[in-house]
Amino acid sequence: MEKILIFIKHHFSILWKLIEWGNGFLFMILFKYKMEKILPDVFNEFSVSPFSYRRLNSDDMIQLYDLIKSQPVPDLDFFHPHEFDLNSLQQQLRKNAFLMMGTFSENKLVGYFFLRFFLNKKCFVGRLIDVNYRGREIGRVMNNIMYETAWRMNFRCLSTISRHNTAVMWAHLKNTTMVILKELQNDYLLVEFIKNHEGNQ
Repeated sequence: MEKILIFIKHHFSILWKLIEWGNGFLFMILFKYKMEKILPDVFNEFSVSPFSYRRLNSDDMIQLYDLIKSQPVPDLDFFHPHEFDLNSLQQQLRKNAFLMMGTFSENKLVGYFFLRFFLNKKCFVGRLIDVNYRGREIGRVMNNIMYETAWRMNFRCLSTISRHNTAVMWAHLKNTTMVILKELQNDYLLVEFIKNHEGNQ
């Protein structure tokens, strides 16, 4: 299923939009209430000062646009969950099955992370941290929030990682929740983050 969805996303944009609309509509009916109930507790438990972590709203989209635009171009080679123009970001925010979250230093957005939910009770995670704020444990907290939200909703938590994305591959070597599920096309891996999994360091 994941291979099919990834192929459709990258090759049939109109069909992908229809799938996203139907998925979002049914997610709103079946799962959104549970997500809204879980989120406050997750943010409260895993947010670590001096940074704050919360759900993004429409007032944050200009900051998100600026954050993405200001990152080194090579950093975006493997990060393309959606389009990055301001109008596309506003549209993405309105999608029921796509949860956009941010990391803030005071009132400045310095990190972006998300969960993309599917009706088969699987979700995909992704994150981007401002190049000037890396190495400060922001990624670890982002991971905790994404994983715990998925797990408490009883969703499987997945991601696709390029073998050529050396920074992410190196970071995940220390991630003991991660297991590799399968090889995908173009040197991508499908991985799952499993609660209480004891991985190899």
